Amino acid sequence: MSVRRPSRSSRVARLLGGLLLAAALQGATAETWRFALIGDAPYSDNERAELPKMLSAIADRHVAFIAHVGDFKSGSSRCDDALFEDRYKLFQNSRIPFILVPGDNEWSDCDRLSNGAYDPLERLAKLRRLFWEDAFSLGKTQLPLERQAGNYPEHARFRLGPVLFVTLNLPGGNNNWGLTGEPRPEFVARNPVVLAWLRDSFEMARREKLAGIVLLFQANPGFTHFAQGLAHRGYREFLTILQEETERFPGQVVAVHGDTHISRIDQPLRDHHGRTNFRFTRVETHGYPLMGWTLGVIDTERPTLFRFETYPWPDRNP
Repeated sequence: MSVRRPSRSSRVARLLGGLLLAAALQGATAETWRFALIGDAPYSDNERAELPKMLSAIADRHVAFIAHVGDFKSGSSRCDDALFEDRYKLFQNSRIPFILVPGDNEWSDCDRLSNGAYDPLERLAKLRRLFWEDAFSLGKTQLPLERQAGNYPEHARFRLGPVLFVTLNLPGGNNNWGLTGEPRPEFVARNPVVLAWLRDSFEMARREKLAGIVLLFQANPGFTHFAQGLAHRGYREFLTILQEETERFPGQVVAVHGDTHISRIDQPLRDHHGRTNFRFTRVETHGYPLMGWTLGVIDTERPTLFRFETYPWPDRNP
C-alpha cells in the first residue's frame, strides 16, 4: 500500500490557504489566537471512527492549528506500514494545519512482539519519511515550519502571534533510556540534539522578545519526582535545562504532553529554590479511554497570556 503525496501546486495552494487562514484569524480576533491540543488517540476502532468527527468539530471552532503530541495508536497494536499510512491520510485530511509529535507507541516500543517486533530505528525512519518530509505541517491547509538542521526533522518550530511553538522527540518509556543502568545508544545520540533544540528555541524566544513559548512533546517527564530529587534518568537533564531556561525567560512557558492519559492543567515545575514557578504551565491532553481535546487561547491582555479549556468527546453540549 502506498501513499500518494500532494503535487507541488497543491502544496502551494495549501500553504496560501494556511496563511490566509492565519491572517483571517488574527484580523478577526485582534490580539487573541486559538489552537487545539490532542494526544494518545486513536487507540481503538471506535476512537478511529470518532477522531475525524472530532477533528472536524475542532476546525469549526476557528483554531489556527491542531497539535497531536504523540501515540497515534495503542501500545499493544502493530506498527505496520498500513497503520502508519492510515494515520497519515487521517491527519492530512484535517481541514486546518496539523502538527504531529512522535510518541513511543509508534517507534520506540515497536520492538514488542505484539507490535510486530520491528526495529525501532527503522520505524522512526519510516515516520520521518511519511510525516516530516518537508518544511510544512500536515493538513489540507499547511503552516510553514522551521525544522532543526540534521537528522531529526521531527524537531520543528513556528510562531503564532507572540508565541513560539516547539516540537521535541521526547518519548514515554523513560525517553528510550532502556532497562539497564547504561543508556541505549539511540538515547545517547538523540538526547543532546533534543537539548540543543530546547536551548536554541529559548534563546530565539528571548532574542525576539516573545511573550511565550510552548513546548510540544509526548512523555510525561515526571515533574513531581524531579521536584523531590528523584528524577528519572531519561528525563533528568531535560528537566534541569527546562528549569534553568524557564527561570531565564521573562515570558510564559507551557509544556504540552500526553503519555499518562490524565487531562490536566497545572503548575508542577519548581525553581532551583523549590518554589512553584508560576510562569510555567503543564497541559496534559486527554488519553484513552477518555477521548477529548484541549483549547488553548493566547490573549495578550491576560497577565498569564494563556488560558486553556478542556472538551470531552463526544461533545455532550453541541
